[in-house]
Amino acid sequence: MPLPTVILPGYLAAAIEYQPLEQALRSLGYPTVTVPIQKRDWFPTLGGRSMSPILQQLDRTVRQVRQEHNASQINLIGHSAGGWISRIYLGEKPYWVHTKDIGKDRLWQAHPHVHTLITLGTPHTSLERWTRLNLDFVNHSYPGAFYPDVRYICVAGKAIYGERRLKNWLAYSSYQITCGEGNCWGDGITPIIAAHLEGATNLTLAGVQHAPRARGIWYGSPEPLQAWVQYLA
Repeated sequence: MPLPTVILPGYLAAAIEYQPLEQALRSLGYPTVTVPIQKRDWFPTLGGRSMSPILQQLDRTVRQVRQEHNASQINLIGHSAGGWISRIYLGEKPYWVHTKDIGKDRLWQAHPHVHTLITLGTPHTSLERWTRLNLDFVNHSYPGAFYPDVRYICVAGKAIYGERRLKNWLAYSSYQITCGEGNCWGDGITPIIAAHLEGATNLTLAGVQHAPRARGIWYGSPEPLQAWVQYLA
C-alpha cells in the first residue's frame, strides 16, 4: 500500500485550495491529507518573520497521519514556499533564526519519517531581503538534496517568460527578485532555475503555472500530475 501523503500549502494559501489535488491523489490510491492551514495562519509570518507557526501545524499533521495509518514514514508535497519550509522540517539544526525562537523547541528532525519530498514551484533561492533570512538558513544548513535517505523531486513550470511589458511584468519582477534575472522562463512566479535543487530529480513541465487558482493549468492539474505522481509510489 502506498505511503500516506501530506500536502503543505504555499505562502498565504489555505488548505481548501488544495482539495482538488488531495482528491485526485486519493482517487489514484494515495491516502492524502492537506495541512489544515487557513490564510490567516500565515499572518504572523509576514515580513520574513518566523515560520514556526506553520512548522508546528505541519508537525501535528504528520504525527496524526503517521498514527492513523500506523506508518513510520510519509511522503511530503510542498507547494511554493511550502517546499522550503518542508526542508526546515526535515532538518537537525534548531530553527533559531529569529530572536523570539532562540532557546525554544524549534527542532523537528523529520527526515527519518519522510520518504519522498516533492516540491512544486518552490523558490529555493531568493534575493528579497525579507525572505532571505529564512532561505539563507535553509540553504546554508541543508544545501541541495541534503539528506541521502530522502528522495527529493523538484518540479518547475515553464509557462511564462518574464519581460518588461504589462502582460508579463509580474513574472519579470518575481523572477528578478528570486534569482536576479527577470528575462527567463518560469511558472509566472518562480523561475525554473530557482525551483530546482542540486542532487534532486529535477523536472520542468511545459505550460504549467504557479498557483491552484491559475487560469490555465497548474502543478496539480490532471496532465502535470501524471508527470510527478509516480514518485509517490
